[in-house]
Amino acid sequence: MSATDCIRVTTVVATDPASAFDLFTREVDAWWRRGPRFRQGLGRPSVMRFEGAEGGRLLEIYSDDAGGSFEVGRILAWKPADRLVFEWRGYNFEPDLVTEVEVRFERAEGGTRVTLEHRGWDRVPLGHGVRHGYGASNAFTSMIGLWWGDLLTSLRAHARGRPLTTKPS
Repeated sequence: MSATDCIRVTTVVATDPASAFDLFTREVDAWWRRGPRFRQGLGRPSVMRFEGAEGGRLLEIYSDDAGGSFEVGRILAWKPADRLVFEWRGYNFEPDLVTEVEVRFERAEGGTRVTLEHRGWDRVPLGHGVRHGYGASNAFTSMIGLWWGDLLTSLRAHARGRPLTTKPS
């Protein structure tokens, strides 16, 4: 894995790991930012949804008159309170081109450390449009890291609106 293959961002959300996993997956549409920078539909009204199980999908479902959906990727690992892995493809990816996102949920002071790792960028050709002309540079990985950082900041803010919960063991 090269330095430009993987992006890693981390935040702490003020809840236990099981609730953090639920926030990330079941409430994805509440914290996933809207607008053409964050949604594949490029400005079309939509809802983000995980189908909750291995083999399920991360979907962007369009709520305009045209309807339809975009499959962002298949869920490869679904381990509530622990780990989620899913494929990631952009709207301009060829059908067999995917990257991979892994999200880990670990107890930490003040709640749960959520670490997101987006890897597989070395599979994406250097001239591909998703790279916005940055090729394999650190500017590209910084851009993707900031994008995910914006989303995890939104997740953290969404979690703050919820009480700290502890699930019985």
